[in-house]
Formats: sequence, C-alpha cells, structure tokens
Amino acid sequence: MTAQQVTSGKVLILDANITRATDFGRRLKYLNYEPLIADHDTSLSEFADQDVIAAVLGDLQAETGLDNVAREYRAEHAGVPFICFPEAVAAAPQLAGSHSWSLDLPLRRSQLLRLLQRAGRYQGQDRRQRISGSSPSIRGVRKLIEQVADFDTNVLVTGQSGTGKELVARTIHQLSDRADKPFVPINCGAIPADLLESELFGHEKGAFTGAINSRIGRFELAEGGTLFLDEIGDMSLPMQVKLLRVLQERTFERVGSGKTQQCDVRIVAATHRDLPQAVEDGEFREDLYYRLNVFPIEMPPLFKRVSDLPQLLDELLISHCGDDTQNLRISPEAVQVLANYSWPGNIRELSNLVERLAIVKPEGIIDVDDLPPKYREAQPEPAAEINYVSEAMQMTHANLKEHLQNVEQDLIGQAMQASSGIVAKAARLLNMRRTTLVEKIGKYNIA
Repeated sequence: MTAQQVTSGKVLILDANITRATDFGRRLKYLNYEPLIADHDTSLSEFADQDVIAAVLGDLQAETGLDNVAREYRAEHAGVPFICFPEAVAAAPQLAGSHSWSLDLPLRRSQLLRLLQRAGRYQGQDRRQRISGSSPSIRGVRKLIEQVADFDTNVLVTGQSGTGKELVARTIHQLSDRADKPFVPINCGAIPADLLESELFGHEKGAFTGAINSRIGRFELAEGGTLFLDEIGDMSLPMQVKLLRVLQERTFERVGSGKTQQCDVRIVAATHRDLPQAVEDGEFREDLYYRLNVFPIEMPPLFKRVSDLPQLLDELLISHCGDDTQNLRISPEAVQVLANYSWPGNIRELSNLVERLAIVKPEGIIDVDDLPPKYREAQPEPAAEINYVSEAMQMTHANLKEHLQNVEQDLIGQAMQASSGIVAKAARLLNMRRTTLVEKIGKYNIA
C-alpha cells in the first residue's frame, strides 16, 4: 500500500488459525482495508482502542480464549457488525444473531467486498436511527433487512402505526449500494388525490390552475436512490394504475408533458392496512399489491416485544436528553409497569412519553409515581406474558401449527394435481379465492 492511499477502514480478525488469519489479512490489504489480527485472548488488548468497522470471526477455539473474547467484544462493541466463518457459527451460534453476516468458504472476493462495504455503511449510520432491540421478532426483521438490502427488490413494510416502518425503509437504503444517493419519503395518505400525481411525477408550467412554475417530482428527486411510499394503502385507485405503469415500465411523464423519462429508483412501500383484505374489498389493485409485495417485512407492535423496552428507553433518553443521561434514569419498577401497558401508539407513543418525562423530571430517577395514571393503571397484556407460558404449551402450539400447515399443503397439492395445475379450478375445488390460493402456493413453494 502506498503512502498516498487511505484505508477504507480497520477490520479486526479473531481467528485461532493464524495461517488463515494472516492470509485473510493480505486479502484485506489488497482491498485497501487495514487488518488487525488477534489469534488469542491477550493479543486483543493491543487493539482495545482501535476504531474498527467490522470484526471477522474464524475458528474460536476455547483453549485460546477467543470464544469468550468474541462474546465480550460483542457486549462492549454492540455497534460493530460481525462477519462470520462457518467455524465461528458452529463454535458460538449465539454470535450469529443481529448484525452478523455469513462469509462463505472458499472465499469469494465479490462477497467479501460487499460485506465490508455494508459494514462501512452500517458504521456510518446514526446510532439513533438504527432498529433497536434484541427480541426474536426484531432480530428477524433485521435479518430480513440485511438479506434484501443489496438487491433492488421492491419491499413492502407492514405493521401498526408508530412501529417504525420508515426506519426499516431508511435502514434498507443505508445498507444498500444506493446509500450515497437520495432517500425520498412521501406519505401517500397525507396528500390529496388530485395533487399526488404532481407530487410523485412533477408537472410542467401551466399544466393546471396554479402551476405557475415547473416542478420536479419525487421520482426525479430519488433518481439513483430509494423512494419510500408511506401509507400506500391510502392511495386512490386511479393513482394506483399510474404507479403500476411506472413500476412496470420504469418510465413516467410529468403532468402536462408528453416527454417520457426513464427512472432508476428503488421502491420501498409501507402501510398499516390489511392489503389482502383491501384487494378483496376492491379498494386496492391486486396486480399492484403483488408488484409491491415482492419482499414483505412486518414490524411487530411494541406490546409483542416488551423485552426491548429497557434498551428502547435508554436510547430514547439519549435522543431527548443528549448523551449525558447520568442525571436521569428510569427505575426497574417503572419499566415493569410500562411493560404491562398495551402501547396502542407503539414506539411513537413511547417516544412522546419519554420526552414528557424528561421535561417534567429533568434529573433523578423516574419512578412509578412519576408515570401518567393510564400507564400505572394498565393491566398486563396477554402477549406481554408470552415468556411465562410453559414450555409444554409452546411445544404443543408449535406442533399443532406445523400439523395444520402440513394438512393444508397436502390438500393444495392434491387439488392442483386434480385440476392439472390450473389455479382457478383448484381454487374452486378448495372453495377459496384464487388470489388466496396463489399466495399459499408461493408460501409452500408448490410447483
């Protein structure tokens, strides 16, 4: 590496196999990254103060102490993503959780470079704009985001209002190779139907009354980047037709213009509505639904992830009070009381509560008596008590669900065989809608 070159970042290698670690270090140097190799527990102290963009986990042999080192490093550096060799996953499967990406063997330069670039983008994210929590549902959401980020696939984010659907869209954008291009959001439900076309596609001067100047739309603003269509379920049917054409043709025209423009935009849409039901009710176009729902991600409501409350409260305190939050804390008793609340407003309601508490009591410990009455009087939600359900009941539920899915899959397979693969006939045999059957065929991967 020449003196003029600037490294793309430092990468910590934890691997008991020093030969492979050294070879991997050479590969990193070739890609313009600076490797830091720790092949036993004591060597890690040399890099304690180093600012790394990623940690690469290899063979974590217990006799070298690297298995414990990896766990401690994750606990102390929660913001550093892990890139894992198969040996690391086998030795410590709990490390292959959130913000952990698998690296296949034999090594492929394209995959390695893609993961390193993603790690750099992840490190560049504002920590207050990350999806927080370690509950199983949130870990599943992060895994889906990391799987789809590198592709231009259309994503549909669903969930109740206030769950953080826009944050999912921003995270997908920030982890993609479009991160250096614009992220442009638009709330389709907040703009009158007769103005939404102009907002999306722009208009020419004189196109309609009041159009005194030309204006570019959101598709042009998002060129090369990501367009986030929030509350897509509230879009009028005529606009759905126009949006579908753009998604199919990747072209559009400004209002009042006959000139066709090409667009290179990734689409992430979101809604709190039940779109399959809206399709059945004739309120949402079926073809547009399938065009958007290529990769669905569902954000869980807050009452189903109450184990994340302590972390969410800490981060919201930082957001509202700054990094110096030592003068203001929330007692464990107050956290437990908040865990009993149903949270109809989800994360947005929690954020508003923390902001209010920080104003009313700017220092000290926020206790149960400091909470508004409606939070103190709340009874535990059944979903919040799921951790207390016996293991036997969980096993029974899991087995019953699996059995019912197997029965459904067999019936669909038989109906498809009896109808020679014609979906409409199979749907009549099963007494269900064709669209529902198409979804289930995709779900079970039935040929």
